[in-house]
Amino acid sequence: MTAARADVADDGVDALAVWCGVRRQVDWARLGSGEVAGPVTPAVDGFTSWCGGPVRRRDAARADRLLSAYAAVRADAARGRSLTFGVLSGWQQSVLGSGEAVPFRTGDAHAKGGRERYGLTEGTEVDFARCLHDSADHAVPPVARAARVYLDVAFFHPFADGNARSALLALVFVLAREGIALDEVGPLQTTRYADDPVGAEDLVRVVALLVRASARRSGR
Repeated sequence: MTAARADVADDGVDALAVWCGVRRQVDWARLGSGEVAGPVTPAVDGFTSWCGGPVRRRDAARADRLLSAYAAVRADAARGRSLTFGVLSGWQQSVLGSGEAVPFRTGDAHAKGGRERYGLTEGTEVDFARCLHDSADHAVPPVARAARVYLDVAFFHPFADGNARSALLALVFVLAREGIALDEVGPLQTTRYADDPVGAEDLVRVVALLVRASARRSGR
């Protein structure tokens, strides 16, 4: 895990632009090479257990909405759907319990108590679509693609609310498309920073560790 550090945001700093620079810097194709490939079918579904445990203890309705979104994630992965903003937005309807399609944000977004700001330009949605498309690039190992898309959603921050949940669903989807499920997701619930390439690499290693542990405990 990465150590505690100062926040990226100074006045005027666009954390999304910073992340895009970090994203280009990280050697994703190297990371995760040689790791376990699918299928991995654990005896316990980690996402479902997480929803039924800490999420439900905090808010039962929130847990039910997440489980509904997760069912859609698994169905979309089984159908081999591509990850697009429309697909992500459909899951987000369940996450937020919205009766309407969840649109892309219309202004700058903030997180970490306002200490990180994610800018919005005319090209932000197009850039995000390209990043989502990269989640199917088989030149990059699945664990690295899953970690990268988690960070893409976190730092593009496409929705007005629920982006952390959306990021986790995207990660789970990328793995599920490769026939990989995790038997725990709790270790993924760690704060990440836009200007931290070491932290990005660390997330790949965490995902890889969870995949290996899930495969081992499943008897594979």
